[in-house]
Amino acid sequence: MEATPATCCSRLLGGEGSVAASGRRRALSLSTACRKFRETADARPRARRAGSAVVLAASSSPSFDLSPPPIDYDGDDLQFGPSPSGAEDLPDTAIGSFADDNTALNAAYDGVAVIDLTHFGRIRVSGEDRVQFLHNQSTANFQSLSEGQGCDTVLVTPTARTIDIPHAWVMKNAIMLLVSPQPAKLSLICSPGPFVHILSDKVEINDITGKTCFFALMGPKSFQVMEALKLHDIIGKPYGTHHHYRVNDMPVTVGVGSLLSKEGFSLLMSPESAEPIWRTLLRHGAVPMGNSAWERLRILKGRPAPGKELTNDYNILEAGLWMTISLDKGCYKGQETVSRLITYDGVKQSLRGSAWRGQLSPAAPLLWTAKRSVGVLTSYAMGRDAGEHVGLGYIKRKAAASAGLQVTVGDVQGTVVDAPFLCYSLQT
Repeated sequence: MEATPATCCSRLLGGEGSVAASGRRRALSLSTACRKFRETADARPRARRAGSAVVLAASSSPSFDLSPPPIDYDGDDLQFGPSPSGAEDLPDTAIGSFADDNTALNAAYDGVAVIDLTHFGRIRVSGEDRVQFLHNQSTANFQSLSEGQGCDTVLVTPTARTIDIPHAWVMKNAIMLLVSPQPAKLSLICSPGPFVHILSDKVEINDITGKTCFFALMGPKSFQVMEALKLHDIIGKPYGTHHHYRVNDMPVTVGVGSLLSKEGFSLLMSPESAEPIWRTLLRHGAVPMGNSAWERLRILKGRPAPGKELTNDYNILEAGLWMTISLDKGCYKGQETVSRLITYDGVKQSLRGSAWRGQLSPAAPLLWTAKRSVGVLTSYAMGRDAGEHVGLGYIKRKAAASAGLQVTVGDVQGTVVDAPFLCYSLQT
């Protein structure tokens, strides 16, 4: 039988399933399982071997909804399974790397790649005031969204400093927010934090990260995987659109977009479903991507991250997140600052991509041109090709922060480039 991360992880745990361990049933996250597998064998999948593809029977249901802990499907509760003893003690880890980061990156650009983003946070916002609540607390126009639609929105401080970029799915009885994988940020979002409750609000906020798993499918051939799974009706739909399916009798939510791009798909499921779904995606040609390759891809695409590009030093417009802002939605936290910045042309710097001709020193983050400091480098990584290095950073507007500007860090020369994820006006 062909060895895959899923089957070998099962053997390592001492049972045929993925949840048997030391004589008691424990839910093991896919990330942890694959980490254990990599310690004993090469985890690179053989998904492209002839005859390995498996077509799953899939059906669609428009009324599936996410609840903690069950998933509601046509009014029936499909439980994720009992909370296993000791599960909370399992390490919250992400797979650092599979056999070849470059292969995964190339697949994300030219084929199809898949990454386990279960270490990201997932928040369920429910209650009859949930739409108005999120409408008032973030930049997107939630009142314009219907069940089955979604969007990127931004949580900001009262002075429009950016906290995070949640990806939102509007479901029947709740709104699911996917947030960045920082425990401190997750705690902040789940507590009053940016979500300032009004006494009259009928809203409940729950952290469902431990009760769900999340994958992102990326690349121009990702639609072929959807076709193979017979999920044709999601292909070609607007970004954030999500449908609810049963795949081999397992409830799965599939959304359009991969967080880094409108191209690709996202999958939300229970921990019980994660391993077989991951295995199936590999068998349909998806190349597994680890967290190190994801970070390189994030920088190449230009998506800002908390603690790096998203800090209290920069506002939402400087961060290139204009596309997440609705100007006609009325008041929301940070709205007055955003309006003043736009009205009085107050954006002084902007987040830009950069390409470098050599390796940079992390101790020299300042960007220079003509012996003058013009900005700061916030993220840096290897690019796709050998010897290529890429970065993200804020560049002063007076320095003509646009593609083609020549900059230096130490003795290394670089060029400012466009980052696909970013946007610098309300029209683009």
